[in-house]
Amino acid sequence: MRNLFLSDTFKETQLHALNPQSWLQVERGKLSKSSSYSPSSIESLVKVAEPPILALFKPVDYVDVLAQIHEELESCAPKKRSNLYLLQFLVFRGLGEVKLLQRSLHSAWKNAITVHEKLVYGSWLRYEKQGEEVISDLLASCGKCSQEFGLLDVASQIPVETVETIGECYDISQVSSTVFFRIRDEMISCERQKIAALSTPFNTMLNGSFTESHLEIIDLSENGISPAGMRAVSKFSSSGHLEDLSVEVSLEILVFANTFCCEKLKDACDRKLASVVSSRQDAVELMECAMEENTPVLAASCLQVLLHELPECLNDEQVIKIFLNANRQQRATMVGHASFSLYCLLSEVAMNFDPRSDVTACFLEKLVESAISTRQKQVAFHQLGCVRLLRKEYSEAEQHFNAAFAAGHVYSAAGLARLACIKGDKLSSYEKLSSVISSYQPLGWMYQERSLYSEGDRKWEDLDKATEFDPTLTYPYMYRAASLMRKQDAKLALAEINRVLGFKLSLECLELRFIFYLALEDYKAALCDVQAILTLSPEYRMFEGRVFASQLRTLVREHVDQWTTADCWLQLYDRWSSVDDIGSLSVIYQMLESDAAKGVLYFRQSLLLLRLNCPEAAMRSLQLARQYAATEHERLVYEGWILYDTGHCEEGLRKAEESISIQRSFEAFFLKAYALADSSLDPSCSATVVSLLEDALKCPSDRLRKGQALNNLGSVYVDCGKLDLAADCYISALKIQHTRAHQGLARVHFLKNDRKAAYEEMTKLIEKARNNASAYEKRSEYCEREHTKEDLQMVTKLDPLRVYPYRYRAAVLMDNHKEKEAIAELTRAIAFKADLHLLHLRAAFHEHIGDISSALRDCRAALSLDPNHQEMLELHKRVNSQEP
Repeated sequence: MRNLFLSDTFKETQLHALNPQSWLQVERGKLSKSSSYSPSSIESLVKVAEPPILALFKPVDYVDVLAQIHEELESCAPKKRSNLYLLQFLVFRGLGEVKLLQRSLHSAWKNAITVHEKLVYGSWLRYEKQGEEVISDLLASCGKCSQEFGLLDVASQIPVETVETIGECYDISQVSSTVFFRIRDEMISCERQKIAALSTPFNTMLNGSFTESHLEIIDLSENGISPAGMRAVSKFSSSGHLEDLSVEVSLEILVFANTFCCEKLKDACDRKLASVVSSRQDAVELMECAMEENTPVLAASCLQVLLHELPECLNDEQVIKIFLNANRQQRATMVGHASFSLYCLLSEVAMNFDPRSDVTACFLEKLVESAISTRQKQVAFHQLGCVRLLRKEYSEAEQHFNAAFAAGHVYSAAGLARLACIKGDKLSSYEKLSSVISSYQPLGWMYQERSLYSEGDRKWEDLDKATEFDPTLTYPYMYRAASLMRKQDAKLALAEINRVLGFKLSLECLELRFIFYLALEDYKAALCDVQAILTLSPEYRMFEGRVFASQLRTLVREHVDQWTTADCWLQLYDRWSSVDDIGSLSVIYQMLESDAAKGVLYFRQSLLLLRLNCPEAAMRSLQLARQYAATEHERLVYEGWILYDTGHCEEGLRKAEESISIQRSFEAFFLKAYALADSSLDPSCSATVVSLLEDALKCPSDRLRKGQALNNLGSVYVDCGKLDLAADCYISALKIQHTRAHQGLARVHFLKNDRKAAYEEMTKLIEKARNNASAYEKRSEYCEREHTKEDLQMVTKLDPLRVYPYRYRAAVLMDNHKEKEAIAELTRAIAFKADLHLLHLRAAFHEHIGDISSALRDCRAALSLDPNHQEMLELHKRVNSQEP
């Protein structure tokens, strides 16, 4: 378990070698649901660990940093753009914005000028897209194959340097035009002036005042070149081209060319050797030579092959030595000016594999060496400090955190505070964080960190402040919940952990709730949570990674009545209808153990995971649905959804049509209707979507999916103004327990000017839905202002990540001429949620009050989130024109 530590007592007894049977009374007949739980046993299980110091770039004011990057991008030289996009990527990674960081990384690659930048960013993008091979295969099956991150023709990316022709400078009338080079027992005939033209040293040797200028035979036996190599040099001097040679001979010529400063010959050898690099072993064997002889084309070709094999190549000690042993000059040959981006990539790959390893630490040391700008130094020193802390190298960690903090990375103060506490100076830790809070814009992490060094009421006050400033931090909820559980207040403990699980599906929070249910002997609820955990992460380990979650599930199941297939479907209908997404996930997990149609179940699982904002897990489930599809037409539907969900709508439509051509089915028609409705801007396509959904409803399916189709059909009718038909669809959906149809029906009532009926309809949804933040938000549109404010306060309480309530409250304050309070309301949310709409509104407010510099900053930050947002571009243009 990542964020829970077991107490010393627990570690000593090990609970029978961590056998969960010791927590579960095996004789089911002796279980008592009303039995009390022992505080001492709870103490050993629910002690929450300190949150980790994250090895991420976390500026105090990310808006300011994004704005500065955007401003620099507007005016900088093209060669600087990639590094700026890399910094933008690091900001978004610190914010946890996956889609935005991927876009920034793609922009870094797209704006790369040098071949080295293209290699590094292309490899990074390919590394980020691991596991997406199935998408490439599906695109290929549609005749659309993207090779944008494939291997480059490195030689064509590095121009041939122009070398001045060596002219005759000396009187050579008395010298033979032919010269023979003796190499051991062989004589190689060469044209004197052709060889002399290869370089200044040769010209001086053969035409100058040296003895060799008067000799017809010159001994080169001690110059490391073979007869075959010298013959090739002779031919090159005449033709300007190198013939096909073995690698060994090419290497001889390369060294020879470097020795005698034959730049054209060296370049030809460089490119010839680069063309033969095709495997990791080739790259390993030739990279050392490339760096020693300063051959950029060969070095880049070797680098490309090594990076193409990430992350596997970092298991090869020879590869690691190449990256770690290169000095500054050799790094320049290998990767040009992209040293920082290279070691940024290598460090990330190594940290993902094992942050405590020697390799990770060494790569980060190279990153520090490569850092040039202040921001690069903040990133490098902080990450190295985090790794040193994990490795318990406290003196070095302190040194690096101090360097990062001195460079302006305030978050590194958290690392310094941890180190002071480890040394036994808890007061110093508290004071350091207090100083940070008083000196900078207060953020949630600052109060969370300070809470670690206080007790009693002060600790709880800091934890509450942490949640107030950043409700996405899970540690405060977990600590409060664990404390309440230890006080035997299970109801409040569960309510506290449910607060965060209501809007953030966190594995560690699910695990903590699982432990609570174990202690309460509520094995049915515990089973639900462990099955949800396994859905999200099949290999998940609990209790500091000591026990597989799957083992705990096996043991808990012994205490829960087993469901038949019919029971499972009834449970699924019930939980789906009550908008209990975690419960639905658990039921589907259980159903997958039966002989039921696994493809269908994995598909349902993917829908739930998307709704829970778990896109990676959803894609994994969708790929499993494809794998277990019972028929070809079913498989084509799942392939269509895979393509649609990854932005390939046209290809997804094609798969749906192919499936329909084999067999008309609900899912194929539904996919085609969904994709068409989402992608077409033509109003006339509504009739086609209606027809497709009607065709879907004529095909066999269960009521869960038919309810969704009816709901979608109602939405299309609303958009077409056919409100009575829409109402019929929503009512039909509600009859088969598609609870979300209440929202559509409420919209119909509202459009018919019956706000009271709309309000009552949404109230029904709120009463039925387990997750109902969105229902409160929608209901707020159908009531008076005071009730609207109450509903939106409830939305923020249930799901603080929903941005509409902040915007509404800010707009009301602005209408009441409370400009300062309106901006503060938006600022509160922006601090933990990078959202274009929040930044857009705050920029407009700043413009309204005449604060043009703040308005321009928000515009630039917002355009970092979406560079093509039309309204934002117009506001930015207008504000920019007002700047003095």
